[in-house]
Amino acid sequence: MRCRTAGFILTLALGILVAPLAAHAQQPKKVPRIGYLTGDSVSADLPRRDAFRQGLRELGYIEGQNILVEYRTAEGKVDRLSELAAELAGLKVDVIFAFTTAAVRAAKKEMPNLPIVAGT
Repeated sequence: MRCRTAGFILTLALGILVAPLAAHAQQPKKVPRIGYLTGDSVSADLPRRDAFRQGLRELGYIEGQNILVEYRTAEGKVDRLSELAAELAGLKVDVIFAFTTAAVRAAKKEMPNLPIVAGT
């Protein structure tokens, strides 16, 4: 009888210790959100965008599953970049990938505290 009681208490104690861990494990994980900003047109940017997506896949990131990418392009209208960068800031992206010098400047202006990766 003593063995059963000890076993029951041990099981109960382990259950109490493990319960918070299980609850913590069930919390949804934050999916990182990337801002992608370019001054180019979508068609001109397509090869770079494809390479960007391929690079993410090689690192184990799949869009829509474990990472989100918010694409914004100014379609050659450089004056729109600040507006698009502000949009990305409002979406609370975690990092910005900015392509073209003007896109980098707009991102720095609108999101001075956010990491910016500059590409060409």
